[in-house]
Amino acid sequence: MKSPQIKHEIHNYRTLRERVLANWPEIDDETLTDTLEGITSLHEMIAEVTRSALEDQALASGLKMRIGDMKARLDRLHLRASKKRQLALDAMIEADIKTLTQPDFTASARSGTPSIVITSEDQIPEAFWVPQPAKLDRQALLAAMKGGQPIDGAALSNPEPTISVRTK
Repeated sequence: MKSPQIKHEIHNYRTLRERVLANWPEIDDETLTDTLEGITSLHEMIAEVTRSALEDQALASGLKMRIGDMKARLDRLHLRASKKRQLALDAMIEADIKTLTQPDFTASARSGTPSIVITSEDQIPEAFWVPQPAKLDRQALLAAMKGGQPIDGAALSNPEPTISVRTK
C-alpha cells in the first residue's frame, strides 16, 4: 500500500533518473544517487516512513511488555483473592459458621461439587477420548525444504523483498 505522495515522488524520481541518464550516460552510480537525492524528496519520505515504523515498533514492544506486566499482576491478584477466600472458608468451617451476612455481601460455607481425579488414563474407555486434528508443523516443513528435501504438496515461494533497519 503506497500513499499518493510516495507514489507521486517515485514517479518524479524515476522520470528524473531517466532524464539524467539520457543526458549523461557516463554518470557513475554514486553521482547519480547523490544528484537524485538532492533534487527529489523520495529519500526523506522513505526515511520518515521508516522512522515512523520504528516508533510504532517501539510502542508495540513497550505495550507488549506492559501487557505482560499487567498479566502477571492480574495472576497475582487472582491468586491473592483465591487465598483470601480459602482463608475465610477455613475460618468459617473451623468456627462452624454456615452463613456470614454483611451489608455488602453474604458468604456461605457449603459442600462443593465433586471433580474428576484421573488415577489411570489407560483404563478410561475410548468413548471418553476426543481425537485431535493433526496440525501441520510449518517450521519443520520449511526447514526440510530449505535443506533441499522435496515435499509433495508444498513449494517454496519466491523470496519477497524485505527492509532491514539497523538502529545501532
